[in-house]
Amino acid sequence: MALTFTLDPKLDPDLRTEIVRLWTDVSNAGGAVGFVAPVTEDEVWDTADRQFDGVGPDGPDRLLAAHDADTGRLVGVLFFESMRFGPMEHWRMLKRVMVHPDSQGRGHGAELLAEAERVAREWGLQSLRLTARGGLGLEHFYARSGYREVGRVPAAIRVAPGDDRDDITMWLDLR
Repeated sequence: MALTFTLDPKLDPDLRTEIVRLWTDVSNAGGAVGFVAPVTEDEVWDTADRQFDGVGPDGPDRLLAAHDADTGRLVGVLFFESMRFGPMEHWRMLKRVMVHPDSQGRGHGAELLAEAERVAREWGLQSLRLTARGGLGLEHFYARSGYREVGRVPAAIRVAPGDDRDDITMWLDLR
């Protein structure tokens, strides 16, 4: 399946609902996007509404959506988040990097990251940053796309009593 990418799609109620469904499905499949399974769409909505605030071509944050070129189905998203601090405007944080579980293992995550890198270079950014939950091997996935680990906070994420994971910071230098 080929992907088409849209930067700053209209964040109408239908797209918001699609993103929340995607986010819920990713979380319930074990994805590290802010929740621990099981989670419901209702639980995701509060966080999603906060994430949607300020998103758009005129806002500080931007949305990149990936759709199946044949069906139009939303299969992935990520958010470019500004630090909202002048001395940090030369880079962005990638948040909620998600690919639907049914579409994983096909290279779509790498395609989504490559498109984010292309957009960031077009904007003249010097780097991208993201965080990953330890214990899932995500740092190896991101490393294959050129990100390097630049920090790790041990046991910062509690996914269950007695199951604490590292918070890993990854960095992509675009210079």
